[in-house]
Formats: sequence, C-alpha cells, structure tokens
Amino acid sequence: MGVTDLPASITVSNLRDECHFASTIADRGWSAWWTESDVTLTDYLRGVQIMCEGEGIPCAFVAHAGQQYAGSVLLIADDLESRPTYTPWIAALWVEPAFRRQGVAARLLQAARNESMRLGHGVTYLCAIPSKCPYYLARGFRVVERDVEDMNVLAI
Repeated sequence: MGVTDLPASITVSNLRDECHFASTIADRGWSAWWTESDVTLTDYLRGVQIMCEGEGIPCAFVAHAGQQYAGSVLLIADDLESRPTYTPWIAALWVEPAFRRQGVAARLLQAARNESMRLGHGVTYLCAIPSKCPYYLARGFRVVERDVEDMNVLAI
C-alpha cells in the first residue's frame, strides 16, 4: 500500500495513547454514518471509549497535528452482520476536509492493517460503497464480493 508523505506535523497514534480524541472520533463517525439509525451518539461514543482500554480488537488510530484532530480509522471485529466469518474490518475511515489529499487516509489505513497483521490476521476486510472502491483498489485492496448490503467487500 503506497503512502504519501504527511506533513512533519502529522502523527498517527493508537487511540489508547491519545484518548482525549475519543469524543471527536465518535462525533465524526456517528455524524457520517449513524444519524439515521437507532444508534445514538452516546452509544457510539461508548464504543469508541472501549478502544481506549486494553489491547487488540477493537482499536482505533487517530491522525493529529499536536492536539488538532486530522482523521481516524477503526479496526473492529465485524462490520457486516451478513458476513460474520470475515474478520477483522477496517471501518469508519474519516479525514477532516483541511487534511484531505495529504496522505492522511493512506497512513491511517496502513496503521490499521499493520495492527491487524501484528495480531495475526492475514486478511483484513473493508466495506465501501461502489463509488469509493477505486480509492481502496489503488491502495492494494481487492474486491471479495460485490453488492452486499449495497456495498462491496474488499480485502487486503
């Protein structure tokens, strides 16, 4: 997976080491993907806060310039109810508009993939709407299945 160099001021950290970003990560993830569901922001925040504790999956990575949030990604056990045998999943990739097109997303994806491999997983999954797939394909992912719950399942 090719990674564009980030500005020197951007760091990618495990959320365990920068837990003060949990509420921002929850806000961005919930606002982007969960507002029309039964999941509340409080519920989503609880899930993110769990990633501040312990080792393994679930976990999160945060890109930041000092105390300024730049983006985040989750590594979770299950992202599609209809595909319980696929695990783990890269999920909720978000980059703030001011930090887009600077390699932040690629670095976050790589951090999640590295953690997945460190934990012994040879394959890591991701689901995306078809229009977003070219981005992931260009970074080494391959399509595993198409049109699953209106998304494509990719793996790396």
